[in-house]
This record gives sequence, structure tokens and C-alpha cells, in this order.
Amino acid sequence: MGSARSLLVTGAAGFIGVNFVYYWLQQYPQDKVIGLDALTYAGNLSSLEDALENNNFSFVQGDIRDQEMIESLMAEHSIDTIVHFAAESHVDRSISGPDAFIDTNIIGTHSMLKAARNQWLSSDAPEPHRFHHVSTDEVYGSLKRDDPAFTETTPYKPSSPYSASKAASDHLVHAYAHTYGLETTISNCSNNYGPYQFPEKLIPLVLINILHGKELPIYGDGKQIRDWLYVADHARGIDLIINKGRVGETYNIGGHNEWQNIDIVTLICERMNQLATENDELRKQFPNMPDDAKSLITFVKDRPGHDQRYAIDAHKSTTELGYVPEESFETGIKKTIEWYLQQQGWWQAVMDGSYKEWISSQYHQK
Repeated sequence: MGSARSLLVTGAAGFIGVNFVYYWLQQYPQDKVIGLDALTYAGNLSSLEDALENNNFSFVQGDIRDQEMIESLMAEHSIDTIVHFAAESHVDRSISGPDAFIDTNIIGTHSMLKAARNQWLSSDAPEPHRFHHVSTDEVYGSLKRDDPAFTETTPYKPSSPYSASKAASDHLVHAYAHTYGLETTISNCSNNYGPYQFPEKLIPLVLINILHGKELPIYGDGKQIRDWLYVADHARGIDLIINKGRVGETYNIGGHNEWQNIDIVTLICERMNQLATENDELRKQFPNMPDDAKSLITFVKDRPGHDQRYAIDAHKSTTELGYVPEESFETGIKKTIEWYLQQQGWWQAVMDGSYKEWISSQYHQK
């Protein structure tokens, strides 16, 4: 494993960032991890409650657009590795309010790159370093049903303000590597799911709506296809890229797991029906839960420019790095449902905003 590292993880209080922090602290207990997050609506410090008890983890509330603050953090903690998750990531929100996506995903990433360049490349003897940028398969655009999956050489063709902003940030990372010699890697991942995901996303939204007997809105005919990746498998993929990936390269991280949206919703409905039959306590807790969750499925008008299919070809990651996802969708969704049922306090607090009170009472910097 070599000597201990010092990581700066941006977006550390968001869904994937949180899971990565826990993964890294467990896998590399000798490393120091600094978590940075602006704590906007999707960043929840309560998700890091256990990490805050670890002496090798520190949290800082801050904005990635603040280059001076980033450089100060890097110098103070002798940061040698940046894992850059911080991003606005909800397509619907990008359609109704694109400005935040430009500010965070493009300007914020550029601020991170400038800070890294100043800290790591300012002398004739550049410090050993790695800037890992976490991107998305959505930068490649949409596939037809019979098209081959996205590879790392697929031309970019983003179709929403969100994916366009992520494409721009990818290009900036490539440019800083090529122009200035910044040691970078990029990962483009498929749709993540698992613990700590904000309830606006499909899988937790469906779960929580079923519990409350609310409609399950399905865009269009529900036949849009996504490649689903359990979040812990994503963290392992990034680990492999940081430790084994070639500098300057992009690696796709996928779940080898394509599902139509309507089929995912149907599967979750069936699992929840089974749990409700087996668990009288669940029925008592959620009296509005229907006998058949599929009765809640409601088809709504498709969103503008809705991509029909995403699919990741992770052959490069598999052959070069040994990456293979450990979770099938069946095992991953089982773990996810169990987590949300066991962590009702977490998502209820997130949805009603009371986690803000937790922040004011618990927030501290080490």
C-alpha cells in the first residue's frame, strides 16, 4: 500500500462521496481524509456521523469555487490526492435551473484544477499527486437499443444542461493534464444506487413513495434503459483507478446491469409487496402502504430531451485494473431496501429538513 496518503474528497457529504469516504477509511486506515462539502440541499453532514468519530477524518464546510480556501486546505493537510465528486447532478433540476450546474460543475471544477496546479506544480520539482475527477456516462449522450455500449472513446454528445456541464468539466481536466502536466484520471460511471442516496432519485423515491402510498411517477412509457451500479462497486472502481490507473486516462465504471425504468419500479414494488406480507410491523408503521404497490404506478409526460438508453462498456477497467462489480442488481437492491427500512430516521430528516438542526448541534471541524 505504500506510505500514508492525504486525500481531499469534494462533495463528501453527498450520496457517492459519503459512501466513498466510508469505503476509503475502512480500506486504508492509515490515510488521512479531508471531506469538503458546501452542504447544499443534497449534502447531509448527518450521513458522515460515524466518519466524524474517526481521528483520520476531518470535515470542512466550503465551496469548491473558493480557490483560496482550497489551496489553504491543500497546504495545511499536505494533500497529495484529490477525489472530486462535488457536482450538481439532478437532470430535472438542470432543466429548470441550469445556472447552478454551470457554477458548480464547470467553474467549481476549474477552481479545483487551478488550486491543484498552484499547489502541486508551482516548483521545478512537482510533488507526487493525483487529481481524480468523477464524471458520468451521460456525457456520451443517448444510445439506441441495439447500439454498442459507451467506451472511453465514444464522442461526447451531452443532451441536458447537467450532462453538458459535466462534459465541460471533463474537458477542463483533460486540458490541465495535457497543457500543464497535472496528473489526472477521470472515471465515467453509470447510474449509482445504494445507501444515503437523496430521495429525489428514482430508487429511493419509489421506495419512500410506496411506504407512504404515494404515486410512482414514470416518465413517458418507462422503457428508458439505464446501467445500474451499486455505489460500493463504484468506490472500489475509483480505488483501482487511483492505485493502478494510468495518468491522463479515462476509465468507464459500469454495473454490467441494464434495466428499463419500468422494470426497476416493478421489481421494487414486488419486493415491497413481499416484505409487507411478511412484516406486520411494517404495515403498522406505514398504514398507507397499499396491498399492491404496483397500483401506485402512474405514467406522466416525458421530460424534455430524455435520453433513451445509457450503457457502459467497462472492458478497459476490467482488463487494465481488474475491475468487476461485486453486486448484481438483485443483491444490490436487496441491500438498498434493507438499508432504507433500517434508516428511516435518516431519510425522514432529510425530507423534512430537520437535519439542518443536526448540523447546527453537531457540526465541527477537527
